[in-house]
Amino acid sequence: MDILNLLKDKSLKSKQKTEALAQRLLSGDLKPQELIAFASAAKDPDKATCIEAFEAATKTNATTIASEKLLAFVTESLTSKAPRVKWESAKVIGNIAALYPKKLDKAIVNLLNNTEDKGTVVRWAAAFALGEILKLKTPHNKELLPAVNNIVECEENNGVKKHYLTAIKKLAKA
Repeated sequence: MDILNLLKDKSLKSKQKTEALAQRLLSGDLKPQELIAFASAAKDPDKATCIEAFEAATKTNATTIASEKLLAFVTESLTSKAPRVKWESAKVIGNIAALYPKKLDKAIVNLLNNTEDKGTVVRWAAAFALGEILKLKTPHNKELLPAVNNIVECEENNGVKKHYLTAIKKLAKA
């Protein structure tokens, strides 16, 4: 079944569609660049499902799914108006950041912008990704750590704060 028919299949629930796409990515039946091309032209709900499939697949096996093209796609997707596109993109970045520590400049900028989003899930996902980037101990931390400390001071949601504080604690132990 091609991507469009899978996404339009009314007999499948949203999670089933995501799982099917993720399994196809992991099995090699669906090439990541093919799903990126489809998602790039898709409307927000389908784009979000595609990105969620990337999130599930990269959580299981980032090294075979991730590419600089995927990083660029989800980095750009962080600027979407659709909250689900933003939060799924942030989670993918959190999963693959360790593979591209020198290519995260734009992702960091876009993630920092999302820390001010009105949606808690968008802020939570940005916190997850920024926390994963902090743990990499890259030169980005010189500017990122003070920014994160400022965010922690202003963030009211404890679940969002927890991602930052966990990353900061891991840095302190190192």
